[in-house]
Amino acid sequence: MFDSAIIGGGPAAMSAALNLKIRNKSFIMLAGNEKVTGLSKAPSIDNYLGINSISGAELLLSFEKHLRDMEIEKKNEMAYNILNMGDYFAINAGSNFYDAKTLIIATGKAKNSLIEGEERYLGMGVGYCATCDGPLYKNKAVAIVSENEEGEEEARFLSEICSKVYYLPLYKTSFEEINGIEVIKAKPISVIGNENRVTSLSTSKGNIDVDAVFFIRNVLPVNQLLEGLELEDGSIKVDRLMATSIPGVYACGDCAGKPFQISKAVGEGSTAALSAVKYLDSSVEVK
Repeated sequence: MFDSAIIGGGPAAMSAALNLKIRNKSFIMLAGNEKVTGLSKAPSIDNYLGINSISGAELLLSFEKHLRDMEIEKKNEMAYNILNMGDYFAINAGSNFYDAKTLIIATGKAKNSLIEGEERYLGMGVGYCATCDGPLYKNKAVAIVSENEEGEEEARFLSEICSKVYYLPLYKTSFEEINGIEVIKAKPISVIGNENRVTSLSTSKGNIDVDAVFFIRNVLPVNQLLEGLELEDGSIKVDRLMATSIPGVYACGDCAGKPFQISKAVGEGSTAALSAVKYLDSSVEVK
């Protein structure tokens, strides 16, 4: 049981981790698998106080060195689903599960919106973790729509248990068709189904008959991560202490809304961590 779980790996998440470490709280940092981020691609940053004319990649290296110096580990695991258990949170990270007393969500902002039918058929053929739910579709046809290379490994896994795997990469890749996997370079349009299950995936190159569609996203839509989170203009609604609508859950950085700036993310990460510490300490006092 961790004191806190940080969901994300960007500036807000790293700032939160640093402050939790300083306050001697136990935590796990689930940073996901995204290798190229918006910050790493920024050619020059000139509005971060005390540091000017630095590239995003250089600033990111500086952040990560600070974490290493503080012996803070970033786990390259993505949280796919979080259950509110009342006095703690159960986190599904694929093949691993973690429990934490508080949450700090710092996932960044999802770049792509859900396609038609994706939310409608969630749990009825639509999923975000093939490793978790793949065995439910043994000897059936499935599709994987992936924003990154992680989907390739998921496709290989499903090809061993499913009758057919259709792979739709939304990124540049040399991934080739292998036994049981058909690569389709097309844009997904909608998930189609009947009252209780998925029947096909509509794409720019036609319909594919499948029993399930797995979306491998760089950033999971926040409303699919934890039930009950109140949103505002598509972002997680927070107060000035970064508290969300769920006690013990805090959000910071781009997932908490505009402006999408590094300085805001770092400041909010610090605030979220200190708020989580106060929540944890007050819980101990009550007991």
